[in-house]
This record gives sequence, structure tokens and C-alpha cells, in this order.
Amino acid sequence: MRLLKTALVQTHCTANPSDNRQRMAAYVREAAAAGAKLVVLQELHNTPYFCQVEDTDNFDYAEPIPGPSTEFYGGVARECAVVLVTSLFEKRAPGLYHNTAVVFETDGSIAGTYRKMHIPDDPAYYEKFYFTPGDDDFLPIKTSVGVLGVQVCWDQWYPEGARLMALRGAELLIYPTAIGYAASDTPEEQQRQLRAWQLVQRGHAVANGLPVIAVNRVGHEPDPSAATPGIQFWGHSFVCGPQGEFLAEGDESDRLLLVDIDLTRSEQVRRWWPFLRDRRIECFSPLAARYLD
Repeated sequence: MRLLKTALVQTHCTANPSDNRQRMAAYVREAAAAGAKLVVLQELHNTPYFCQVEDTDNFDYAEPIPGPSTEFYGGVARECAVVLVTSLFEKRAPGLYHNTAVVFETDGSIAGTYRKMHIPDDPAYYEKFYFTPGDDDFLPIKTSVGVLGVQVCWDQWYPEGARLMALRGAELLIYPTAIGYAASDTPEEQQRQLRAWQLVQRGHAVANGLPVIAVNRVGHEPDPSAATPGIQFWGHSFVCGPQGEFLAEGDESDRLLLVDIDLTRSEQVRRWWPFLRDRRIECFSPLAARYLD
């Protein structure tokens, strides 16, 4: 058995990036004090979820990588001796921006990055206005605690990314997230959306024989344009094992989730259910088409 004590930071975000950074750091310190070796933060944790509106002033939130935030979080990772998964608004060049996960090693160095590949453009989630799709492929990040298959939010609905991470040796699938309810939806529809969000990611766990970590923010964030009532982020961050079994689940409140993940269990599950062995790879080339008419 190879247990990895993991912490998920599920919290609200304010309009003050400095306040958000300090609160994230406090959670990381709390997690490390509890023995966590891997800490995962939620999507775009430095800021409010600014994609509810299309506003060019919001590009001022973006930073280069490396930059001030990577220096800050690298310092926290080094201080706490943890592998830290963060989610930043990256300014790659003037007019070119990404939604980027940055993973830090225990010495504070950058172990790797992942630029969000799937970019939504839905009411209150106008991300195509801000983010260019990633161009670095679905490449896992090697760290001292394991090989991490990190993707970001909207990527979690697509089985192809999870499978490519698995085929490249990922030991964990990790999804920093910002997703919530529309006020116009009925309570029944809200629950269907929440359970579908969990179910599709649990399916990635089963199909690939890997644990999945999903970390979502919480709290209500108003729509700056007042065109909608804003978003109520539903939280419910969770960890599931390689058969989709829940190992931990949050509610809709600010909290730190701690869970032990057995990284050796995937080997046994894949022996029972050898999905990778039985893939008909010679038949899958049509998946590269947009649609098969």
C-alpha cells in the first residue's frame, strides 16, 4: 500500500487577490500540519470568477508564468514541503492569455504546467473571451508524490483527455474547477447538474482505473453586469478511487478536505478490469473527426 495524504481546498473567493492568496496559503499550511503531501486548489483561486462578463479590464488580473503568483505559491510549497496544484490566469504575451494550472514541487520549483484545452462559452461562463486553448497536449506532470494528470474544469467533461493522461502514465487525474448553479434552474435541475458533474468524472476513474480529485469553489458571486443573479458555486469537491468509489466529498461550505489515497490500488483494479489491454486502437481513428455524418 502506498498512501498519499491529499488535501483539497474548497473555499469562496473575494474581489481582493491578495486576500485570496493569503487565505489559500493559510489552508495549505493547515493541510501540511495535518500531514498532507499533495494539496490541490480550485480553479482561478486568486480572483472572483470574472468570466461572468466580457470586460477587457479583467485582463489586468493575468500574470506571466513565472511571475508574482508563482513566486508566492512556490514559496508556500517550499515552506510546507508539499506538492501544490494551483490555477492561474496566465499572460503568455500581449493579447494572449491562458487558464493555466501550475504544479509546484516540495522545493518550490515549478514541476510543470497545463493550459486548459477545452474553453466554454456559455451564459455567465464567457471564457472564450479571455482564454486561448492550450497547445501543450495532455501531458502528465511528474512530481515527488506521483505522476499527476492535471486538467482544468471544462476539460472534466471530456473522456479523451482523461484517457490520454492515463495512457501517458498518470497515477492521478486532477481537476481544479469553478462550477455552480444558475438561479433560474429548479432545485431538481440543479441536483441533476451536480450529480452529472460528479458522475462523468467518476466514469473517468472507472474507465482508466485511476483515482480522481475534483476541487470546486463555493459561495455566491454576483454578476457585475447585473444581467443575471450571479452564480452559486456548488462546492461538493470530491475524491474517488479507481472504481469510482467516493473516498471524500465536501458540501457547499468553505472547508479543507483531507483523504488518504492508495496509489497501489490502481494496479489491482486494472488486473480485474483490463480496459487498456482490450482497447481496439485500430478502430479509433474516426474520433479525430468533429462529427461523423
